[in-house]
Amino acid sequence: MKNPMINEEVYEKLPIAIKNVTDRFIGRERDMVLLSLLGALSSCFPKLHGIYDGKTVYPNLYVMVIAPPASGKGVMTFALEVLQPIHEQVFNASLNDLQDCEDAKKSKKNKNDDCPPLEMKIIPGNISAAEMYPTIKHAHFGGVIIESEADTLSLMLNQDWGNFSDVLRKAFHHERISISRKIDRLHLDIPEPQLSLVLSGTPNQLQPLVKTQENGLFSRMMFYYFKESAGWKSPFLKESKNIKDVFQALGNQIYEIYGALGLKTNMIEFQFTREQEERFNGEMENIHSIVLKEYPEAFSSTVKRHGLIFFRLGMIFSALRYGKELKKLEVIICSETDFEIALTLVKQLLYHAEAVTQDINLGFLSENDDQFLFNLKETFTRKEAIDLGKSHEMSERSVDEKLKKWRFSNILKKLSHGKYKRMIG
Repeated sequence: MKNPMINEEVYEKLPIAIKNVTDRFIGRERDMVLLSLLGALSSCFPKLHGIYDGKTVYPNLYVMVIAPPASGKGVMTFALEVLQPIHEQVFNASLNDLQDCEDAKKSKKNKNDDCPPLEMKIIPGNISAAEMYPTIKHAHFGGVIIESEADTLSLMLNQDWGNFSDVLRKAFHHERISISRKIDRLHLDIPEPQLSLVLSGTPNQLQPLVKTQENGLFSRMMFYYFKESAGWKSPFLKESKNIKDVFQALGNQIYEIYGALGLKTNMIEFQFTREQEERFNGEMENIHSIVLKEYPEAFSSTVKRHGLIFFRLGMIFSALRYGKELKKLEVIICSETDFEIALTLVKQLLYHAEAVTQDINLGFLSENDDQFLFNLKETFTRKEAIDLGKSHEMSERSVDEKLKKWRFSNILKKLSHGKYKRMIG
């Protein structure tokens, strides 16, 4: 079950608002539609929050689908249709206010009065760090980046003037971010940034984005990864006609909820029941203990952050389930149905994240792997690697996984059965 499709049980139990959309798709396309919708919708519930590990958290998610070219990833762009009514209303209202202010300044002697900032919901991925800070600060109840080509974002991350990888890492946990540039007379402080991210790309586009598994951005992502290309699909199928209408209908529903929540004076707190909290801790502790025994140590942080993702998924499903009733409430409790589908989804997404670590070369060795590899002779046997692994508290399976991964990355060369040669250093 390395790259599983999302369980049918999840789709059967989805809130009706998104079930109506996902029912129009099958297979990998349906999975990608669901995940991209969840990523987009994670920024569409103003005033909704929960308390996780003693901190206030919002529903925001980071989603990334990795698949070959021509594998159907294009369906993810439909998520933009859901956000468009909100984005257009926010942007146009803000633009009108800005133009009114600038027109008023022309007739005044004092032309130094500050005009209101331009607000938006959808943030372009092709943006510099200097632009990113004010854009996030003035995003309307948080912003969303949706890019169908991950290298649009990774190219910005790798420019000296556009390195905002740290912004993405901090924004995931709503940690304070700030920027001060004397040359631009720019100083901005954002106490609680809210940002959602929906990306798709090929395996080659991942490494420039996250650099290494230990980068921190890796563990914050909900990965969905598969290798097969899509077969031929007729562009004239009846069910394919007017598919945008389904997304636009959902967008209109979300627009109404968004507007009503934005006007609320009070926050809405999402909660697990006490029984759900106990089960959550039991499930995540069990997963974490398995990972510590069977997987590289760096994967531990991915499991821990998927606990937060679990909580946020429950928040989103619950919000969709309550729908328009949300505006009347100050507390919402996760239903057993939404707890179960969030749990199922997180378990399956962890398989995808683990598959990414095994199959895709992230370019660099971690400090632990570097130490382990260079404690081996230049030419060594599998048995010697396993014996050394025991002293590093690594299971036999973990050692075999490393040998396989390093062969794939040309770090090792297999000379014969059970015999390897180190090709670096």
